[in-house]
Amino acid sequence: MEKGTTTDNKPKKRTKPSKHLPQPNIVHQLKKLVSNERDLTEIVCLTSYPPRECGIATYSKDLERALTDTFGEAFKLTTVPLESGTSKHRYPEVIAETLNTDSALDFLQAAYRINADRKVGLVMIQHEFGLFQNNGHSFHEFLEYLDKPVVVTFHTVLPDPTPELKQKVSTIASRSAAIIVMTRTSADVLTKQYDISPDKISVVAHGTHLIEYEDKDNLKERYGLEGRTVLSTFGLLGPGKSIETSLDALPEIIDRHPEVIFLIIGKTHPTLVKEKGEGYRHFLEEKVETLGLVDHIRFIDEFVPLDDLLEYLQLTDIYLFTSKDRNQAVSGTFAYALGCGCPVISTPIPHALEVLQNGAGVLFDFEDSHQLQHAVIDLLEDDKARAKMSLDGMRTASATAWENSAIAHARIFENVLQGSLPLQYKKPPIDLKHLKRMTTDMGVIQFSKINHPDIESGYTLDDNARALVAMCQHYELTGNGADLPYIKTYFDFVFSCFRPDGTFLNYVDKEQRFTDQNGSVNLEDACGRALWALGYLLSISDRFPGKYQHIIEKAKFVFQHALQAVDDFRSPRATAFIIKGLYFYNQSEGRECINTVVEKYADRLKAQYDSESDEDWHWFEGYLTYGNSVLPQSMLMAYVMTLHPGYRKVAKRSFDFLLSKIFDGDMIRVISNRDWHMRDAKLDDGFQGGEQPIDVAYTILALRLFHKIFPQEGYDTLMETAFAWFLGKNPLHQTIYNPCTGGCYDGLERHNVNLNQGAESTISYLLARMAFENFDLS
Repeated sequence: MEKGTTTDNKPKKRTKPSKHLPQPNIVHQLKKLVSNERDLTEIVCLTSYPPRECGIATYSKDLERALTDTFGEAFKLTTVPLESGTSKHRYPEVIAETLNTDSALDFLQAAYRINADRKVGLVMIQHEFGLFQNNGHSFHEFLEYLDKPVVVTFHTVLPDPTPELKQKVSTIASRSAAIIVMTRTSADVLTKQYDISPDKISVVAHGTHLIEYEDKDNLKERYGLEGRTVLSTFGLLGPGKSIETSLDALPEIIDRHPEVIFLIIGKTHPTLVKEKGEGYRHFLEEKVETLGLVDHIRFIDEFVPLDDLLEYLQLTDIYLFTSKDRNQAVSGTFAYALGCGCPVISTPIPHALEVLQNGAGVLFDFEDSHQLQHAVIDLLEDDKARAKMSLDGMRTASATAWENSAIAHARIFENVLQGSLPLQYKKPPIDLKHLKRMTTDMGVIQFSKINHPDIESGYTLDDNARALVAMCQHYELTGNGADLPYIKTYFDFVFSCFRPDGTFLNYVDKEQRFTDQNGSVNLEDACGRALWALGYLLSISDRFPGKYQHIIEKAKFVFQHALQAVDDFRSPRATAFIIKGLYFYNQSEGRECINTVVEKYADRLKAQYDSESDEDWHWFEGYLTYGNSVLPQSMLMAYVMTLHPGYRKVAKRSFDFLLSKIFDGDMIRVISNRDWHMRDAKLDDGFQGGEQPIDVAYTILALRLFHKIFPQEGYDTLMETAFAWFLGKNPLHQTIYNPCTGGCYDGLERHNVNLNQGAESTISYLLARMAFENFDLS
């Protein structure tokens, strides 16, 4: 059985399932999503922006990239960097204009241009009081003049406001269509102390970067830190960071653990340098000398490039966050550390209080070096606790990945614009990186721990058969010769599972031995998948160079002999996979007529359908379980080969029935593996988890074929909707595909995404993604 996982933040209720496919007007509306740039709604973002060096600039660049990568075909994002005084930064060529916040005229001109441009749908403002402190009146007038809706992100929300501050924030809020904050604490403060309606406020956590987790020891060696236990902190330096708290804690830590080194990453904040020079850094350097810590401290005095920063954080054993600002609502540095799997020891700022409550770190009191010292020592001497914190932190941070932040922002935009901004997710390029990483000389490994192959899990025929189909499809699309060795590897694995009686074994351990599990489970489905894979391989056999022709002869031999051995199989899915294998085998050169064989297996499925279906239940079994779409897909394939009208009727009726159960409005909701859907049971309204990539992928493959045979029925639209599940259009509104690794998460748990990126999920994603290549959805 193909298993996976799944979940939910705020469970989305199912609407009553439709018994029909989308009508032509809905199809037409969705096809209009694909438009050229001149028709795109424009979102203007006012913010500080690189090369300006500050946290909001970095935040805005990351958010811009995520929005563009995720929704590039849905709207246009235009950034207008904020300047002040005489400061002038050199921006990329794509930046057409800036706004000087000290200039009343700049504000007025910006409002005029925005109002005059009919393409501008809304204005997004990244707000920090320091950005507008010199000319708050003009900023408020700017908001008043705008006739486009405004979305404001408050990066700072101060509790216990003075009447003056409360008035300023209330003025901004009154002129905003929506407000974004990054913690629940900030939302509560706005609601309870500023009297802002909670209906206007959305919490979108600070984004974090998806990364391809690397080996910590290798990274330490790369940075000259081999053999060292690394503590680190990063960010633009200033007294508010209270780095001296960590320095005061270090002597006793080093007495117990002399291999410790503390990395202080980041240059001094430019504003501080401008006003007071490098006084704070000199103070820290003198303290290092006084405490005798020179051999245990490394200052990295630069604005570190993102890739280097993420590597520094990955090699960190414990991250220290020592801010003494009790009102600091959120910290990007803190968020990035969690995302890189750092166990965190932090002062109790609101962000830390919320995020670390699941065990991802330890809290200590502001400026209390003694508490910090004991917390560090305790963690250094408890490897299991550090490992658990690291994993808990990664799980927490995964929900806040920039891709998910982009989804949350886009949904706010969509709500503000009241449906005039239909969202279309941008398909990522096809990337085989993770599949190749999961593949050894033996075959593709079954499971992974996060993105690291777990060789202890061994191999399965199921995964290698699917991998063979996926790699053959990629070779068919690209003609890339680099695919051929992988095709050979996956075929060799399938061949090694072939038994003298014509059947296949499924489970192989890391030592390449068949396991006892082969004797305790039904292997019919696995045998069917092997025939599907072999049939697909044979269907493109004319494309292989001469040196690979011996594979084709072996594949033909195995296919023909296995087909004889499966004659008495009765599993519906095994039967469906056999038909799929015959369908592709039928496309190979020199094959014999196989219609009689196809009819034998199709008649079995049709008989099961006739036996189980009734007026309200158009299905092959009395329940919907896993891999459902392969059943109607195989019946339609049988029709294509034989032109038997009965197969066509069963295929369409059963598939439309299935689609009525799994499409909930504009979202696919495949049957949960936590609770199969029984004939007489009410379809569960709530989201319970257990949605797997493989079920979504099988649905997409079936939709592609149904669109080919029934081009006016709207199956192509559902195909797009189903694929968006991988990119965030799911009950959790989180990406299931990891564009950094090229892997696919193992599914939606009830409250989070399963971060492991195993073979089944990754291959399923690739099959779904490649279904859109060389396929006209117009």
